Amino acid sequence: MTTTDKDEHMIALLRENGRMSVSELARRLHVSRTAAQARLDKLERSEIIKGYSVRLSAAFAKTEVRALVMIKSPPFNRAKIEASLTKITNLASLFSISGVFDLAAVISAQSVEALDTTIDKIGNLEGVEDTQSSIILSTKVDR
Repeated sequence: MTTTDKDEHMIALLRENGRMSVSELARRLHVSRTAAQARLDKLERSEIIKGYSVRLSAAFAKTEVRALVMIKSPPFNRAKIEASLTKITNLASLFSISGVFDLAAVISAQSVEALDTTIDKIGNLEGVEDTQSSIILSTKVDR
């Protein structure tokens, strides 16, 4: 499905605040509440919008330690490794990537020790050939 400029604007507003009311969306989009609701319904029905999530405060995020873990694995093990990774509660995001590594995972933990344990768990998964980890120092943009 193609999106319009209004759709893109609505998506941007909802990325900013997923709990924004339809009335507020309508006001910001300069459309009626009915039009905003219809547009939102259309985006949900077409599965462009699959759901809404929680964004943590900057204060809370500062208490967490995060790392980007690059993972190398052969293609025939990928589905099994991805399934194992999704069971790790500290996994925030998982991306399939091109280049030397095959997957990139963002891991979030309450301490360096917990982060280290999670990274070790990833490295020990059957089929993982290599990992490379980088601690995330700060977030510059998070949409």
